[in-house]
Amino acid sequence: MNHDLSSIRDQTKIGIVRQVQTLFNDQARGEEPVKRSDHALFLPDSMIWRVHGDVVSMMVGGVSALLLQMLHPAVLAGVWDHSNFRTDMLGRLRRTVRFIAATTYGERTEAEAAITRVRAVHAHIGGALPDGTRYRADDPALLAWVHVSEAWSFLAAWQQYGDRRLTRAQEDLYYAEFANIGAALGADSLPRNRAGTHHALRAMQPALVANGRTREVARLVLDQAPNSPLAIPLQRIAVQAAVDLLPDWARRMHGLSASPILMKPVIRSGTRQMAKTLRWAFNSN
Repeated sequence: MNHDLSSIRDQTKIGIVRQVQTLFNDQARGEEPVKRSDHALFLPDSMIWRVHGDVVSMMVGGVSALLLQMLHPAVLAGVWDHSNFRTDMLGRLRRTVRFIAATTYGERTEAEAAITRVRAVHAHIGGALPDGTRYRADDPALLAWVHVSEAWSFLAAWQQYGDRRLTRAQEDLYYAEFANIGAALGADSLPRNRAGTHHALRAMQPALVANGRTREVARLVLDQAPNSPLAIPLQRIAVQAAVDLLPDWARRMHGLSASPILMKPVIRSGTRQMAKTLRWAFNSN
């Protein structure tokens, strides 16, 4: 009997891991999960490994980050003008996840190659906003906004759904570590602690805009359906958790609603349980 239970448990774990790997890796193109290396840009005991290595909090934080980023007119224009987001939103999300994984805990040469590729892509992206203002994807200030929105969102999601909350000192360390990646991509004046990141987020508010194009991209992000029908309820919980994570002003700009007060405990407990289940599955593999 114990053998049978152990076998069922192991098969369950294998199934969960495969589902997650299928979601984040394009198997049709032969993609494999990024392997964790002792020769990464950061040490295994770093705060950035802890935060970026958690599947569910990164899912939640990643969606929140995208919703924040697209409120900037130039970021939105870059996606609108130079991306196939309408037909391949999943591919765009996968590339972002892969870049974060490679630069956090992948082999150093793999991380450096990923940074070089992204910089090369950014160097060829530019255009004009509807009002005629020129933009470039490699604008250091624009890259800083993308970085700040990701750093804030990833850490906020970890603090809500991770297994060990970071102290204030550890938060500062996380921001300092992640800023090295933003700087390598060409961003400038990056905050390297909690206070600076929160200030940068507030300081950008006057420049942010929400319009029909913003909401179309947001709808595609929020309505992205997983391949497995069994994963749809879990995906819906994670998406609502991401919406709840947003600052109130960002939610209002998007025209989104936070979970009703009676539903918030359901969303939080559901997301935390999903996070615990995935940690259980991955930590034994």
